[in-house]
Amino acid sequence: MLHYTREDIQNLPSLERMHLINSSGGLKSANLIGSISEEGHTNLAVFNSVIHLGSKPPMLSFMLRPTTVSRHTYNNLKKTHCFSVNHIHVDFIDKAHQTSAKYEEGVSEFKEVGLTEEYIEDFKAPFVKESKIKMGCSYVNEYFIKEHQCRLIIGQIEHLVADENVIGKDGFLDLYKANSAGIIGLDGYVETQLLERFAYARPDQELKPLK
Repeated sequence: MLHYTREDIQNLPSLERMHLINSSGGLKSANLIGSISEEGHTNLAVFNSVIHLGSKPPMLSFMLRPTTVSRHTYNNLKKTHCFSVNHIHVDFIDKAHQTSAKYEEGVSEFKEVGLTEEYIEDFKAPFVKESKIKMGCSYVNEYFIKEHQCRLIIGQIEHLVADENVIGKDGFLDLYKANSAGIIGLDGYVETQLLERFAYARPDQELKPLK
C-alpha cells in the first residue's frame, strides 16, 4: 500500500495531485446542468457534485468552483433563479464531457456538442432531451466555502421527469435500467450496475434483500 502524507500530496505535480484527490472520494454522480441567460442564451455544463439533500421538500445541491473566472452556470441561475439537472447516460458521455470546454459566453454548448434543448411547461431553463432522468430546480440559496472559495448551491426540485420503465412501484429509480453513468475523478466515466437492494436495516434483525 502506498501512503501519502499531506506534505507528500502538496508536493505532487499539480495534475497528479488533482487526479489523486479528485478520485479518492469514490464514485460520483454524472449530470449536466442546463441554464439560460436573461438574453436567452442557453448553457450546458458537466457536474460531478450533485447530491441529495432531502425529499420533503425535495432538494438537491451541487458545488460550484471559485468565481475568480467567469462561471456561466452561476451567472445564469443567479439571474433567472432556475436550472435543470440531467443524468448523463453511457451513450453520450463524450458529448457530455465536451461541455467542460471553455466556450465563450453566449455560445450554446447544446449546439456545440450535439445535444438537444427541451422545455417543460413554463419552466425557463432548458433540459437535455436525450436524458432519461431530469429535474427542473429553482435556486434557493448558496453557502460560500471560504476554505476553497467554492459555493454550495441549493436547489428545490420543481419538476422531475423520468422514463416510466426506470421507475419502480416504490418510487425507486433504477439507474442501471436507465444506463446512467457515474464519474471517477474529473474525467473517468463508468457504467452503473445494481448489485442488490436491502430492506430497512434494524438492530438485532436479519438484513433481508428486497425482491
